Amino acid sequence: MHAPSRPDYVSIHFTGQQTGSYNNGKQWRRQSYWRKWKQLSRLQRSLFLFMLVLLFICGLASYSSVTKQLRGFTVREQETESNILLKPFKPHVLPEPVRQGQDPLPEQPSQRKLSNKRGPPVLPNRLQKKGNTSNILSEVKAADIKKEGDEERVISWRGAVIDTVQVTEGGKYGENKEDSPGNRNVNQSKVLETERMEAVREAFRHAWKGYKEYAWGHDELRPVSRSYSEWFGLGLTLIDALDTMWILELKQEFEEAREWVASELTFNKNVDVNLFETTIRILGGLLSTYHLTGDSLFLDKAKDIGSRLMPAFNTQSKIPYSDVNIGKGTAHPPRWTSDSTVAEVTSIQLEFRELSRLTQEPQYQAAVAEVMNQVHKLEGKLDGLVPMFINTNSGQFTHQGIYTLGARADSYYEYLLKQWIQGGKKENQFLEDYLQAIEGVKKNLLQKSSPNGLVFVGELSHGQFSPKMDHLVCFLPGTLALGAHNGLPADHMDLAKELMHTCYQMYVQMETGLSPEIVHFNMHQGSIRDIDVKPADRHNLLRPETVESLFYLYRFTKDRKYQDWGWKILQNFNKYTKVSSGGYTSINNVCDPDYPSPRDKMESFFLGETLKYFYLLFSEDADLISLDKYVFNTEAHPLPIWPPAEPQPL
Repeated sequence: MHAPSRPDYVSIHFTGQQTGSYNNGKQWRRQSYWRKWKQLSRLQRSLFLFMLVLLFICGLASYSSVTKQLRGFTVREQETESNILLKPFKPHVLPEPVRQGQDPLPEQPSQRKLSNKRGPPVLPNRLQKKGNTSNILSEVKAADIKKEGDEERVISWRGAVIDTVQVTEGGKYGENKEDSPGNRNVNQSKVLETERMEAVREAFRHAWKGYKEYAWGHDELRPVSRSYSEWFGLGLTLIDALDTMWILELKQEFEEAREWVASELTFNKNVDVNLFETTIRILGGLLSTYHLTGDSLFLDKAKDIGSRLMPAFNTQSKIPYSDVNIGKGTAHPPRWTSDSTVAEVTSIQLEFRELSRLTQEPQYQAAVAEVMNQVHKLEGKLDGLVPMFINTNSGQFTHQGIYTLGARADSYYEYLLKQWIQGGKKENQFLEDYLQAIEGVKKNLLQKSSPNGLVFVGELSHGQFSPKMDHLVCFLPGTLALGAHNGLPADHMDLAKELMHTCYQMYVQMETGLSPEIVHFNMHQGSIRDIDVKPADRHNLLRPETVESLFYLYRFTKDRKYQDWGWKILQNFNKYTKVSSGGYTSINNVCDPDYPSPRDKMESFFLGETLKYFYLLFSEDADLISLDKYVFNTEAHPLPIWPPAEPQPL
């Protein structure tokens, strides 16, 4: 039996007056309407009121839309008529280059005044050689008119404000879609170069502002909490950034840092330091700054820390311990193992070799040369590839069967080539080991992803290939290009270009445009994406390796796409990692542009490496740290290539 059907409409019935007489009085009509309204059910009254409100809202919306359209039409019509009648056509004209003797435009308020202090001995000469930089910058800033109404996004992270800028292609400092090497004239290229280099200087000033205000003299800035953290207690960020400030011509900041080194820096401390990190950051930074400035203060400090690190080599095997107490003169391995990592013991050679050359004291070079000789002879390699660990007691490789160009092995391969270059291309043992290792990479670790065929370097674990690639591996394109520049096989440059494209894709395929620490490549047919990122690997530490390789590739090829790629990366650092109070922070999640989540730490290498390589990438001056005269250590500190006729310490 079916239930009786119900009407699908609402019936509203108004009954007539019971008296049957017509009454037109206002009082009666009000009572009559109210009586009829009360006779309606609650549902009927609700529906009636809802319809009235809906009609009212629709009316307001329609009125606003029609009004705007009418106003817009009127304004556009008036502007069109005005433009046609009053304004002649004017083609776009590029700003004229600054002529010698021309007064510069007024300096912008954002520019810092240089200190009136007398600079170190070489800086004034270099500034004169490069010309009046302020003239060029003023011309550029005058030509670059910022649109009114531009707004900056601000992300608030637990009370800390992170500056972000909405970046669009073709915007200020950016690349033009119609721009290509063929149609850029000299003036355009010079303007772009100057603007981008100035943007790096501004980024450094902003980072330095945070360090100076909240972490001065300490190891690392915590920009979000406006505090600092200590690792060794040696002013790590300040020393790591010395040569960067010199190269960027930041005279005032350099003088402030030099004063701290002269008056405050001491290595006579009861503190354990890591041999590798102290060598590449502090010893390397001091040696580099000495060579750039000629200031003996930095050489004296380098001698001091170099001698205090030597107890690390007092082992039975001559493979150094990882940790040294620079106050007590003792050394030891980590608490949990007697192993050292292969990368750490084989990536201190450039610095100690140079210290011996400068001091004419052979013990520094002798110690690191013994390490290389032993590693050269060791069994356990696979086609020139080395395991990740080596035992300080036995001098043998441990944890064999695992091969990677990522963490714990990466810079071993880098320093093979660079020691050969540093010594004037005479030490063929380094060259032979390097060439064999590159062939081992091609044979065992090189694969292509699906669906787009990105060439990448994976890992091998006991015969099983893993498509895992650390961001650290992105040093390799630059190293391969450097080798090709120094006469090694041309296919090294071909591989460098392919891997450079892959490293850039590790950035652009992320939602923030910043690379994660580790990626996994898809190799299965039918894959939708080439790159996958595990949740634990999504952090970005402001690392330099990709920018480093972009610098080498541009310096050797002059292909402007590498500069444009680097510019996009710098824009994304500014967008997602810049802290308004000063400094930049590493982030936890490159896959979440709305909340990348700060780690509240600015690594010293952001100033020591990342910003330095950005600056050199955007410069057209091949003599600015010429790669035929300098070789960079693994912390981006340039050390001189030894003159051919100069005898070596050993």
